[in-house]
Amino acid sequence: MSNHTHLSAPFQKLADSFSGELFYDQSAAHEAQKLVYSTDASVYQEKPLAVAVPKTSEDIKTLISFANEHHLTLIPRAAGTSLAGQVVGNGLVVDISKYLNKILEINQEEQYVIVQPGVIRDDLNAALKPFGLMFGPETSTANRAMIGGMIGNNSCGLHSIVWGDTRQNLLEVKGLLSNGQEVEFKEIPLAQIAEKAQLNSLEGIIYKGVSELVNKPQNIEAIEKGYPKKTLTRRNTGYALDFLIPQEGKENFNMCELIAGSEGTLLFVTEAKLKLLPLPPKQEALVCVHFNSLAESLLANIIILKHQPMASELVDRYIMDFTKGHPVYQHNRFFIEGEPEALLMVEFFAETQQEIDFKTSALIADLKLAGLGYAYPIVYGQQTKLAWDVRKAGLGLIRNLPGDKQPVNLIEDCAVAPEDLPAYIEELQQILDKYNLKASYYAHAGAGELHVEPMINLKTSEGKELFRTVLKETAALVKKHQGSLSGEHGDGRLRGEFIKDVLGIEVYELLKEVKQLFDPLGVFNANKIVDTPPMNEFLRYEADKEIKPVKTIFDFSKNESILRLAEKCSGSGDCRRTHISGGTMCPSYMATRQEKDTTRARANILRQFLSNDTGDNPFNHEEIKDVMDLCLSCKACKSECPSSVDVAKMKAEFLQHYYDANGVPFRTKMIANFTKSQRLAAIVPSIYNALISNNFTSKLIKKVVGFAPDRSLPKVGKTTLRSWKKQYDKKQAPKNTERKVYLFCDEFTNYNDVEIGMTTVKLLEKLGYEVIIPEHLESGRTYLSKGLLREAKALANKNVALLADVVNADSPLLGVEPSALLTFRDEYPELVDANLVQKAKHLAQNSFLVEEFLLNEFEAEKIKASQFTSDYQLIKLHGHCYQKSLNALTPTEKILSMPSNYKVELIPSGCCGMAGSFGYEAEHYEVSMKVAELVLLPEVRKQKEDTIIAAAGTSCRHQIKDGTQKIAKHPVEILWEAMN
Repeated sequence: MSNHTHLSAPFQKLADSFSGELFYDQSAAHEAQKLVYSTDASVYQEKPLAVAVPKTSEDIKTLISFANEHHLTLIPRAAGTSLAGQVVGNGLVVDISKYLNKILEINQEEQYVIVQPGVIRDDLNAALKPFGLMFGPETSTANRAMIGGMIGNNSCGLHSIVWGDTRQNLLEVKGLLSNGQEVEFKEIPLAQIAEKAQLNSLEGIIYKGVSELVNKPQNIEAIEKGYPKKTLTRRNTGYALDFLIPQEGKENFNMCELIAGSEGTLLFVTEAKLKLLPLPPKQEALVCVHFNSLAESLLANIIILKHQPMASELVDRYIMDFTKGHPVYQHNRFFIEGEPEALLMVEFFAETQQEIDFKTSALIADLKLAGLGYAYPIVYGQQTKLAWDVRKAGLGLIRNLPGDKQPVNLIEDCAVAPEDLPAYIEELQQILDKYNLKASYYAHAGAGELHVEPMINLKTSEGKELFRTVLKETAALVKKHQGSLSGEHGDGRLRGEFIKDVLGIEVYELLKEVKQLFDPLGVFNANKIVDTPPMNEFLRYEADKEIKPVKTIFDFSKNESILRLAEKCSGSGDCRRTHISGGTMCPSYMATRQEKDTTRARANILRQFLSNDTGDNPFNHEEIKDVMDLCLSCKACKSECPSSVDVAKMKAEFLQHYYDANGVPFRTKMIANFTKSQRLAAIVPSIYNALISNNFTSKLIKKVVGFAPDRSLPKVGKTTLRSWKKQYDKKQAPKNTERKVYLFCDEFTNYNDVEIGMTTVKLLEKLGYEVIIPEHLESGRTYLSKGLLREAKALANKNVALLADVVNADSPLLGVEPSALLTFRDEYPELVDANLVQKAKHLAQNSFLVEEFLLNEFEAEKIKASQFTSDYQLIKLHGHCYQKSLNALTPTEKILSMPSNYKVELIPSGCCGMAGSFGYEAEHYEVSMKVAELVLLPEVRKQKEDTIIAAAGTSCRHQIKDGTQKIAKHPVEILWEAMN
């Protein structure tokens, strides 16, 4: 397809008849959208002409007509987690994920479901679970992978050796052909093909052409010779002609077999009917077999398969090493013993524990008899999910490698029959050794497909050439073993060039014939599978390009630079989960379901501008601002993204430089200087509170500042916490305590949540601690959240100087408000002047939320359960985002259980949506409430009156009050009320 630069008027006309969203012009907002969609989870990057987000099938029909008229190609896109560049190109990207995501019918009796293509696999299974059913194919990206994309790639997943691939579970599809004709493909008797071929339509032409093609003796011979051997179940190279040729006993024909794996190049799918399976038995076990070498694990895999496991998945040393010290995966690696070179994770399901024990012990006995493996820990039940997460995070985890040599998706999808895997991998290693390449090996050993990711520097001409050479030589090796060039990730623009080498030139010509039959004008996803450009063109990185270093206020040296931190985003799309799958990342995406509001989009837009801008301030771009706008700085990406791409930190850095070029807006200054305004308000609290509560004056204030009219404003206390503490100390008798603690009197507790601060002091003193409020300044949280880093840095420097020599392990610094106290642990060490870094780290190590401190004391038996009531109480706990991100929520959960009959249940909510000032701002109010309404507010509303709602964050409590009119309590208040 040629480049189109004069389509502004036609696009404008298209927008008028289009019910969805269309981004096509040169405005910053539209350009930002195009840049965000210019890449996916692959190494490719090409800016599309436009982006369309259709609401209906009618919208898609309109797009097809437009594409035919103006000789464009439509690029169908679901989650954009494709690794072979399937959804990247210079056409019109059509994102079906936002609106076309309905489950249309669940038939429990006949065990099928009908869905639109934007339905997420794990969300579908959550809906099917009450019916005792599930959709089997399960990619490692199943909590964001969509059915449309899974059909496109013929996705397989962990359990494909038992549950099959998408092709085997696809019963029917409805869709639109390249001329806009609606069509339904399903199983028909072979005798009916002639009838279909008589149709006077494109559908008739397709049936006639495909039928003739797969029945010609010379074609059948070429297909049988070229396609992978029958013992290889994973086969996704080219179009699946090998499924359509006549076979003994085959009486039916289903065009769906061709559509699966066709990567949106033949049909625009609008509905799919999927075969369902009964839920697996309740008992599950994961035998984690440890090996001293990769070769040993592949030999063991052959023995393992004889035991008919549900899955046999490899994890290599590279991935395991990246779990060490990771905020999430350090906890998940509990099952790893010693330093294995490879692990095979072998899963069994059974109805009874006795049956499970029989299966696992039989396997372990066989492996020991063969002298394979050195440790065989077994993980059961819910713990298996944590272990599986280590395997599923492989792609993201290995992106934590420093330097320009990074693991690349290249030969990660080549598959051979499992019995050929040891020989294939040995020969593949010889190819890699020849070029001095290290690689990571992981994934589907049981199905004969290892994700092999060599470390190549694609920023150099040499690396770019090596990229192609390795695939070319691997393709020859795959052919030798009669394997498949693609097992499940597809050909796209990565492997298309070598299909003819693996399947043979005769077969390749047949593939081109299929494409011509379905799509003569190249309307659907041109230049994928067939007629692809060279596989090392249109890469994310321009070879041999010198990039100007960027000066930053935060210290990014831990990640080498801010650019390198942005580059760590692999595009794997973990940030595209919905609230159904859980987690916090990414709250605004969960609310808007727009690609631009993902963590991935924010990292990508920064990477693109920081790599290409030659000016003095590469941050000065309206497009970056547009994409960053809905980032709530919740920090979930820091822990939930396997690559730990900390967008909150990068957003703060961006904002400071953007303001340097464009000035600081009035409201931003107001919010950043919140403490100063509250200090003034605290002089006349009753007058201030009356003004912000009165309907007329509060509306006026909100209008002037730019706050949402429906949002209540925080009141100030009758006194400040500092003033109260001075008076309180005067009235107290001399303290006879063994231990003193320092209380960080943060800006929110000092002025707004004064009662909570008072309760904290009383609780700690009653438990036997002397509480001292040391000299310090505000935390700087408001400046950090608004990107005024220089002011935040000045405060950090002063606070570190004031506090670092005062606090220590015996007299720690405690905090009430997570967003303030955790600033010491998170931002300060990377924000302060170089000469204060060690002091900042010392302060960070000795700064704790009150709940963390109380748990430590409880576990050291310095606090006893007998000090609290034994009455029963149910508590529903909502965690602050920073607590979740920095592993500080569990202590809150545990200390609320100190009273012996207090039952604590976590509300499975992500972010509350308030995010400091975000939820106050008029233009963000709607998104703020949408985030809250995903899980938190409905969960709070349905609680009984006597259930206590707990939330440590001041913003969280404010959101709960505004959204439900219920009062949430800080954990210290709950404990104070529970004391005997």
